[in-house]
Amino acid sequence: MKAAVIEQQGGVENIVYRDWDDPEPRPGEVRVSVGACGLNHLDIFVRRGMPGFPVPMPFISGGDIAGTIDALGDGVAGWSVGDRVTMNPQTDHGMIGEELIGGLAELVCVPAINLVALPDNVSMETAAAIPINYGTAHRMLFERGRLAAEEIMLVLGASGGVGLASVQFGKMAGATVIAAAGTQEKCDRLSELGADHVINYAEEDFSRAAWMMSGKKGCDVIVNFTGGDTWVPSFRAARPGGRVLTCGATAGHDPQTDLRFLWVRELDILGSNSYSQEDVAKSVAYAASGDIAPVVSHTFPLEKLGEAETLMEERGFFGKIVMTP
Repeated sequence: MKAAVIEQQGGVENIVYRDWDDPEPRPGEVRVSVGACGLNHLDIFVRRGMPGFPVPMPFISGGDIAGTIDALGDGVAGWSVGDRVTMNPQTDHGMIGEELIGGLAELVCVPAINLVALPDNVSMETAAAIPINYGTAHRMLFERGRLAAEEIMLVLGASGGVGLASVQFGKMAGATVIAAAGTQEKCDRLSELGADHVINYAEEDFSRAAWMMSGKKGCDVIVNFTGGDTWVPSFRAARPGGRVLTCGATAGHDPQTDLRFLWVRELDILGSNSYSQEDVAKSVAYAASGDIAPVVSHTFPLEKLGEAETLMEERGFFGKIVMTP
């Protein structure tokens, strides 16, 4: 098969599109012919190298996979060759695309228990935008964050994968959604997708703007997976008793904090890590029913992975970047 292989960690020049041995499914696994694979910042972290987290090289990343079952391993029941599937990439043996060989290739083997059936009305490209982003947002907002109808929610980094998922789930739940992004073009797109208010944080203080948009009461829920210098301003935008949710730190994981906001406003800081099989399955069902509409920003052929990752690093996209073999 052909694959986009990370030969050694570093820059995009270390990604080589080349031949790789076809994988064979082990007992309990299926082999999937990849129809599409979505990109995440995790793919960049794997390629660059993460301190304290060695990845054996050469390696194939990619966890957001959709495709068609190509072969069955021994003992697999309930699935057939030709079935359309996506999957939960978090397996009992590690994360597909981070610890296990991923889907930025023509073929990939995955545990059958991680498969999620893909309805016919959900395209491969759309399905590749769902598992990690929507699974992460679903767990963060509903299981950890207890988001309810009529609450006010501020989403930072709203134009990316998890951000858009949070905006769409917030609207689905009946919340008032304030979406913050770094350009007016992205803000306009967020308005078109249903955000009640938008903030261009390149031009104004998002915490002050959100405070005013909330009627000077503060936001019930704040989604902040950027960290860095956005962390303390998030507290300023929260109402007394509000919840600040985080599932990552794309702008820095060691920000300065200000404990005064935490005790004076009695804020809850809630971390959320990963997602469950149910989170992914529910998100696929919501896409099939039209309750959410994943946005595919760009589609690239697999041999252009370096170009696609550069676009992601430069934040020149809105929604999900998807690779197709």
